[in-house]
Amino acid sequence: MNFDMAGPALALGLAAIGSSIGCGIAGMASHAVMSRVEEGHGKFIGMAAAPSSQVIYGFILMLLMSRAIQDGTLSPLSAIAIGLGSGAAIMVSAIYQGMACATGIQASAKQPAVFGKCFAAIGIIESFALFALVFALLII
Repeated sequence: MNFDMAGPALALGLAAIGSSIGCGIAGMASHAVMSRVEEGHGKFIGMAAAPSSQVIYGFILMLLMSRAIQDGTLSPLSAIAIGLGSGAAIMVSAIYQGMACATGIQASAKQPAVFGKCFAAIGIIESFALFALVFALLII
């Protein structure tokens, strides 16, 4: 059995797990708020989708890692370490971003003027996923 692509699979799988959990957390908050407010539902749905971007980072990492393995410039063992480390960082970022989105949705329902301001924390959390992607790409 050949495990050459285990690292790229870990990067994508962990990122996808994190995005689904983060979107689930934020989506549940969005549903709860939409049942209490009459308008502005679209912005709550949009905020709830923010953690989905992390799966894109995992996908990019998977593609680039698999190419590097096929080209012989990245060992499969190194790819497992990179995929596990960066995938875990991306996953945790997505989960915590979902939590921040959930509280942003709740805050915006109570005080609509804070909606845009809530994206500051969401963006800061997103940056950690980007850092994990960029640092992994520097290693590859």
